[in-house]
Parts: sequence; C-alpha cells; structure tokens
Amino acid sequence: MNRPLTDAATSARLSKQRRRDTKPEIALRRELHRRGLRYFVDRAPLKGMRRRADVVFPRRRVAVYVDGCFWHSCPIHATKPRNNAQWWADKLAANVARDRDTDRLLAAEGWTVLRIWEHEDPVAAAELVVRVLG
Repeated sequence: MNRPLTDAATSARLSKQRRRDTKPEIALRRELHRRGLRYFVDRAPLKGMRRRADVVFPRRRVAVYVDGCFWHSCPIHATKPRNNAQWWADKLAANVARDRDTDRLLAAEGWTVLRIWEHEDPVAAAELVVRVLG
C-alpha cells in the first residue's frame, strides 16, 4: 500500500499518535491494577508473533486490546477521511482484517481475546476482564 502525500498539518498530527500508553489503555490498566491484577503491557501473546496486545495475562491465556475508534473502525464512532479517501478506506479495512486474523490465530492457540473500544468505560471494561479471568 503506497502512502499518499499528505499536507504538513495532517502529517504532524498523525505522527503524534501514540502506539502504546494511550489514555484509554492507561485508564484500563489503572483499574485492573486497583483490583489487584498483575499483567504484562504491550507484549506479543505468542512467541514470534509481531502483533502485540495492550494487556496480556499469559498464564490465563487472555489478551486484551484497547482499540481506537478511528484506527479500528468502531461501528459507533468511525470516521472516513475525505482526503485520500480510497487509500484510507483500504488502510482501515486492512487494520480490521488484521484484527480478525489476530483473534483467529490466538483462539486457535487457546487464547481468549478481548477487544475493548477506546470509548468504553474503564471500570466496565475491567469488570469484563475480571469475569473472563474467572
């Protein structure tokens, strides 16, 4: 996928996007920690896997991803850029396809994958994680 030319303002804004330690991730991690849970951060669930989960409980085989509404095409908050519209549509569709492939690969290895949208309440998300962990 060739990257299109973008204006300087857009390029600057996108370059500041965090890959890890976003506000929603930190809020979830704080809530999990407050509940006494310990976990790994920004770690590949499977050895040799390049795709990293935001929160990993390796002994319980649970991987938690906090997905951004824009980058992962949230059904409620997704937006579609007008500039370079086709390139962005292809890029975002590829992100979603990669997410589903990651879910499939991990499930095949006996992992439980939790996908939490960035707009979700961190307390409710932590409750979900606690329920899954048993």
